[in-house]
Amino acid sequence: MDRAKTMKFLNKYHKWPSLALTFFILLFAISGIVMNHRGVFSSVDIDRKYLGSEYQYSNWNKAAVKSAVTIQGDTALIYGNIGIWKTTDNLKTFQDFNSGLMSGIDNRKIEKLIKSSSGEVYAGTLFGLFYYNPQSENWENIDLPVLEARVVDLMEIKNQLFVLTRSHLLKKTEIGFEIVNLQPDQNYDNKISLFKTLWEVHSGEAFGIIGQLFVDFIGLVFIFLCVSGLVYFIYPKWIKKLKQKSKDAKRKIKFLKFNLKWHNHFGNWLMIFLVLTTLTGMFLRPPLLIAIVSNRVAKIPFTHLNNPNPWYDELRRIMYDEELDRILLATNESVYYSDDDFISAPKAFIVQPPISVMGVNVFEKANSGSYLVGSFSGLFYWIPEKGMVFNYITKKPYVPIKTLGAPISSHPIAGYLKDAKGKEILFDYNFGAGNLSDNSGFAPMPINIQQSPISLWNLCLEIHTGRIYQYIFGKFYILFIPLAGISILWILLTGYIMYQKQRRRGKK
Repeated sequence: MDRAKTMKFLNKYHKWPSLALTFFILLFAISGIVMNHRGVFSSVDIDRKYLGSEYQYSNWNKAAVKSAVTIQGDTALIYGNIGIWKTTDNLKTFQDFNSGLMSGIDNRKIEKLIKSSSGEVYAGTLFGLFYYNPQSENWENIDLPVLEARVVDLMEIKNQLFVLTRSHLLKKTEIGFEIVNLQPDQNYDNKISLFKTLWEVHSGEAFGIIGQLFVDFIGLVFIFLCVSGLVYFIYPKWIKKLKQKSKDAKRKIKFLKFNLKWHNHFGNWLMIFLVLTTLTGMFLRPPLLIAIVSNRVAKIPFTHLNNPNPWYDELRRIMYDEELDRILLATNESVYYSDDDFISAPKAFIVQPPISVMGVNVFEKANSGSYLVGSFSGLFYWIPEKGMVFNYITKKPYVPIKTLGAPISSHPIAGYLKDAKGKEILFDYNFGAGNLSDNSGFAPMPINIQQSPISLWNLCLEIHTGRIYQYIFGKFYILFIPLAGISILWILLTGYIMYQKQRRRGKK
């Protein structure tokens, strides 16, 4: 193929895929920038009425409820992604109980509520630990001696409050909170999951705030390339029409040249970062995620990932079995136990329950030595000493099945609770509340709770992961991210080759 035909081919297959994907690339870039700064946008909400049926609350679905804590008798606090709601009639009617928490549904996403033996009520949220002050009737923030704000679980062990973040276990003392030294288990290899590595490289978090700001800049470059590409597509025809009408087009010609110059320069200078951002993003969603989800790699030196804490970003849930005097610790991969209050290193159970890569949502003691473990992989009754795992819904032994599909079961579990009469209520992420004890069901979702908004960050997550496009592509939306990624790589490659050929020709 001679040079003219090559350039014509490259131009054609750079231009048309670019035009087809411009809208989606703009959404990728804008949503990514918002997601990189969750705290900044935490007070911004979006009304769900502007979204499709998939994003409407119905029957307490979409992780609206994670669990409930009994205060006294029929009085309880129900909590989850809808915040905290008080019920005084055994989960039949509900009153808002979020006073003191910052505005914005993200600030009211509750990971765990607990009532201590002394009667104090604490809430663990995305942005810190809160204590309910009965005198002011407000939630009040409590400072913790760690940089991370996200509290994932709370547990009282031997009349002492423990707070679990994603990287640390904290113990309440008379003078505040202190960090519990969690030693690495005997199989610790100082490696980190490949998924976590790609996630933090993609967001720039691996390199701290400077890295995040640089990735924001790359997002802005993607936006500029899209807009400048549209300018180059529209302006030549516009200029041609102006010339045909004998009108002055000098300023537009000058702007077009300026626009093309910087379109080429940014694409050329930042090519490696544009490609890296695209590639890492492709592997963070199924089906490519399946290829990396179980892989572990060495920590990247001199980055945020090279953390000396062996439990960095791995902790998810904590539980205490009083009869066995044993503390259980769930990570994003396994469940560990300690028989000596973490004086020695936690030990991993030989037989593990299925745990979703997205974390554990239900971690409850069923009986002494048996537990309920629920995640997007399902809900399981687990007896570790006997090496037994049962599907709690089907009541059948768990049999691992390897599949090429998404790592989500037909019953992704978002929450679980027992009411004052001992009825078990299970919360499926998709279908909502289901009564496991009898046919009496669960309270209808009040309209005011049903109208709870979605946070801007969560809407951007739906856009960035491609889930929102299932309205367009149906069940094939799962292929959108890899196909869009391949197309973006093709656009970048063809644009780069064209620029290099033009530059070499200019030098000659």
